[in-house]
Amino acid sequence: MAKVYNVGGMTCGGCASSVEKAIKAVKADAEVTVDLATGNVTVDGLDDDAAVEKAVDDAGFDFNGVAA
Repeated sequence: MAKVYNVGGMTCGGCASSVEKAIKAVKADAEVTVDLATGNVTVDGLDDDAAVEKAVDDAGFDFNGVAA
């Protein structure tokens, strides 16, 4: 089941790529989609919120939790 997270600090395609790579480093077969306009990151195949938060934080971005 996919989850949508809000991530702050992403301003360009390079940022989106960094967040995607960081999450895929936790689980390579996870599907990650980044929407720069909303700051939302959809993750399918990785249900560990703490692992996603750590990956985003380690990549230098602001993890703002599950998107409403």
